[in-house]
Amino acid sequence: MSTYMPKAEDLKQKKWYLLDAEGKSLGRVAATAALILRGKHKPTFTPNADCGDGVIIINCAKAVLTGKKLEQKHYIWHTGWIGGLKKIQYKELMSTNPDKAMFYAVRGMLPNNTLGDKALTRLRVYAGSEHEQQAQKPEVYNA
Repeated sequence: MSTYMPKAEDLKQKKWYLLDAEGKSLGRVAATAALILRGKHKPTFTPNADCGDGVIIINCAKAVLTGKKLEQKHYIWHTGWIGGLKKIQYKELMSTNPDKAMFYAVRGMLPNNTLGDKALTRLRVYAGSEHEQQAQKPEVYNA
């Protein structure tokens, strides 16, 4: 049995899926989005090819963080300058920019290479229930 390698025309056919984060855990929604962006939901998944689809996540403001994560979890980054370590508590991040919190969660679940960067360009995240991707005709993804 030979290893399956997708053809170039197979990789160009991208579908779009809609994920609703209302009442669901932020991490579970992010893991599902990362799975679709990588293409692991397809039987023709190939780890070294970009065979994933596009994802639209709505209602990020209504996503849930379980336990004490709102108070104890922080998003930490460095500016590149001396003493430039910054951090923000998830309680503040979810109240001001819930779409960024979801974006950071999905980004952390994708590989840190060019395939992950390319997959991240197909992610659209919205805090509310309205989105601008009606032209892509997204299907509701239920797993």
